Amino acid sequence: MNDQIIKEARTLQEELNQHSYRYHVLDDPVISDTEYDMMLKRLIEIEDMCPELCTPDSPTRRVGAQPLDAFKQAEHSIPMLSLDNAFDDSDVLDFHNRNIKNLNRDDILYTVEPKLDGVAVELVYENGILVQATTRGDGITGEVITQNVQTIRSVPLKLRQDKHKTPGLLEVRGEVIITLADFERLNAQRLEKGETVFANPRNAAAGSLRQLDSKITATRPLDIFVYGTGRADGVVFDTQAQMLAKLKDYGFPVNPHIQSALTIGQALESYKKLEAVRATLAYEIDGMVIKVDDMKFQQALGQKIKSPRWAIAYKFAAMEKVTTIKDIIVQVGRTGILTPVAVLEPVNIGGVMVSRATLHNEDEIRRKDIRIGDRVFVKRAGDVIPKVVKVIESERTGNEIIFEMPEFCPVCSSRIEKSRIASSVMNKCVNISCKAQLNERIRHFVSKKAFDIDGLGKKIVVQLVKEGMLNSCADVFHLEADKLSALDRMGEKSAANLIAAIEQSKQISLKRFLYALGIDHTGESAAGLIAKQFASLDQIMETPQETLENIDGIGPETAFAVVSFFSKPENRQMIKSILDSHVVLVNDEGAGTVESDSIFSGKRIVLTGTLESMTRDEAKEKLEVLGAQVTSSISKKTDFLIAGENAGSKLEKARKLDVKILDETRFLQMI
Repeated sequence: MNDQIIKEARTLQEELNQHSYRYHVLDDPVISDTEYDMMLKRLIEIEDMCPELCTPDSPTRRVGAQPLDAFKQAEHSIPMLSLDNAFDDSDVLDFHNRNIKNLNRDDILYTVEPKLDGVAVELVYENGILVQATTRGDGITGEVITQNVQTIRSVPLKLRQDKHKTPGLLEVRGEVIITLADFERLNAQRLEKGETVFANPRNAAAGSLRQLDSKITATRPLDIFVYGTGRADGVVFDTQAQMLAKLKDYGFPVNPHIQSALTIGQALESYKKLEAVRATLAYEIDGMVIKVDDMKFQQALGQKIKSPRWAIAYKFAAMEKVTTIKDIIVQVGRTGILTPVAVLEPVNIGGVMVSRATLHNEDEIRRKDIRIGDRVFVKRAGDVIPKVVKVIESERTGNEIIFEMPEFCPVCSSRIEKSRIASSVMNKCVNISCKAQLNERIRHFVSKKAFDIDGLGKKIVVQLVKEGMLNSCADVFHLEADKLSALDRMGEKSAANLIAAIEQSKQISLKRFLYALGIDHTGESAAGLIAKQFASLDQIMETPQETLENIDGIGPETAFAVVSFFSKPENRQMIKSILDSHVVLVNDEGAGTVESDSIFSGKRIVLTGTLESMTRDEAKEKLEVLGAQVTSSISKKTDFLIAGENAGSKLEKARKLDVKILDETRFLQMI
């Protein structure tokens, strides 16, 4: 290989990366798309001849690699939380007033940004090089899609170093989108090829990111805007605005409509202005995100199980469409609650065909006077769940039918019991043998986030329950291949595959097992918090409600539901039957190696500031091994605050609450 070829390759790599930065970040290209494509073509030719010249940050990485067998999973070092929603100004003002109360100050400023309707991803850079990209997943664990993200031209493969030292580790979070114009072109191309079209840009982006063949992803017009970070070693951000400015310097596209240092009143004005220009934007947005600007304030406010306390999504009013209610049916959930559902004349709302809408409960039907045959306004509440907004009474003909909730379960014919929960009347089938409840319990039990048994979809579960082959969740592990193969549309191969999938599912984490049981008020996050505190299922089953309530993030409702579930003999018998079927629980994140005689055992600890001898994550791991419960916010229940340099507001709050404070030297002595 001669020096001239090496020099040409390095020059092309550098110039193409610079042109990509000017195009996607600065919006100031200096060459045409054709010139860019010709330069890229030449670089591909050189790297094909000399593969050793293909560096990790080479622009050729964007053209796609060999197809993946399947997506691996990776855990986010800091959870990718969802956001609480606001639907009017009063919700936002309530959010602001909570911040004032929790921070004990009223000079809080905010950063606002468009809430993009795309796919959240996390990009991990080590020493400035992109080494991993993942989807948000369940917020804790995401799918590894590095090869696919490398094809997105607006994603820097190597961080720019014009103004800032390259951090050792930087996790960047953003939203992958497809612009409206690109979406129309993509669907037009698919129609020409006889392929199905995508329903909306978000679906197109999600489908493109999850291609096993990154060469297909490379043909899709994906783009990205970044909005935040996870871990950031070697770089400090004082404010949200400063963080975004640094990310732009590193080479990331940052949305031009972001504004910072706003009072809450200015933030509400920005919302109105953004909503007014929503239709003129090149991409879809469904609201505006409002974030506390000061990073120390964010840290002091902390987070709940699923969402940060320092941010809120102010959703735009969804587009409403008019359609007709053809019928009202009743669905029975896994807890026996009856939910009325409107069957609609199908209507397209925001790119999604809507044919059903929840009516929530009997009270809502009465309050809105909803009848079969009514013409109604329908919207997707929060742009997700279809909802009947109001009836158009002026269009009634007199042929509309008043709906009455059934007195007997539509599935098992048991008498329905009515009870009042808060201000609403709930109708419930209390027959635990009801096949509708059993169907839903088993579907939840085998779902992807629980036992993840491939092949046990809705139709096959309903069929197996109907045939009497599944009478409880435990029966899943007693299914036999020869009996399955005799079922309609099953066959020997499908039966064998299902049995193999069941066998493969028999090793499961304690967290997923708890979630699979379908305990009221115990979703993924709550199950994870509980699993983290105990070494085994037996410990959880014998734990009193008060102890569960002491877990940070677990409230009285969840604690009561867990204790109540395990107190019932039929549930204990079901669990015994499951475990007797050689199901193995692995607590890979719990307290199995906790030192019970440590001074920190059972204590609630908060870490703040910068430690010299270790990172805060390392300190947290050490404390958890010693039996401590590390939380994010100070309260009267906190036993110790471990304060490093630049401790900030948590230190002041600890002093006010008379919480014991340890400096780093004392902390190291005690461990």
